[in-house]
Amino acid sequence: MIGYKYGINRVIEPKGVLPQAALKISNDTNIYDNEILIDVQALNIDSASFTQIEKSQNGDIEKIKQNIIEIVENRGKMQNPVTGSGGMLIGTVEKIGSKLVGKTDLNVGDKIATLVSLSLTPLKIYNIKKVYSEIDRVEIDGKAVLFESGLYVKLPSDLSENLALAVLDVAGAPAQTSKLVQAGDSVLILGAFGKSGILCSYEAKKRVGPTGKVVGLVAFEKDKEYLIKTGFCDEVIVEDATNTVKVLNSALHANDVKEFDISINCVNVENTEMSTILPLKDEGTAYFFSMATNFTKAALGAEGAGKDVKLYIGNGYTKGHAKIALNEIRESKVLREIFEKRYS
Repeated sequence: MIGYKYGINRVIEPKGVLPQAALKISNDTNIYDNEILIDVQALNIDSASFTQIEKSQNGDIEKIKQNIIEIVENRGKMQNPVTGSGGMLIGTVEKIGSKLVGKTDLNVGDKIATLVSLSLTPLKIYNIKKVYSEIDRVEIDGKAVLFESGLYVKLPSDLSENLALAVLDVAGAPAQTSKLVQAGDSVLILGAFGKSGILCSYEAKKRVGPTGKVVGLVAFEKDKEYLIKTGFCDEVIVEDATNTVKVLNSALHANDVKEFDISINCVNVENTEMSTILPLKDEGTAYFFSMATNFTKAALGAEGAGKDVKLYIGNGYTKGHAKIALNEIRESKVLREIFEKRYS
């Protein structure tokens, strides 16, 4: 039995849309001939999604577990109905559809991380074993289905599973940064000491060279101290990313009262669109990796402020993103130590 390349055959409601846009999909573990069944060990929930769930349940772990289970039972996938976002998973290949045998480099038993969102991945959770609130991770007993079009990466042998999962979860951010940032650019990074932000800070600093400048924005003084020590940012400012006026003034002051070429949004809270856009010069670039972004607010806000800037949606995939992100960890001892301390 052959399904569609993009998993359209699994859509239950509404018909005619792709799995990501669907309200409910089939998480039946009897796979089609062009699908792969995965025995799931862990989910990395998208930061904006996990933050919303955690706040709605007042940090109660058992209630967080139940909320996640209810979402998956109702939707057949882990797609937060409030944020619309998902995350990614690691697991072991349990079965490969007959039509994919010989067309994939995978074998039964391979440990992989999926590089497609949980918001479109058929998922079944039998049990949530542990919740790691500080790193948005959930250990589970479960199964997932990867479509023929689904992206994945075999877990590297030189990095721990938890470390690789943490990096791959946000691999799109530093990879896009590597393509957007040029030598001599001035770059503002909002959420510069978070999981994606620290990778972007490292990559941006590498790309701007001695004639460019990287300014990082963090929410807490302690994060400023740590970030300065890494050397990944030339200046670090402490501001609430939702306070546009304060962010604008502090950011421009840190950049010698000049507007920026590029701003990168890696925060996990709402209402930071204009804090990303206003510090930019005309024809500058705003890259919104955060899934808490309201793109209507960004587009209309830029228009209202008379800002002729390029607005990039945070596509989690770009060619070579897994390799770029993992190589950053291998290149930088400081970066690796930060990720091992936080996520391993």
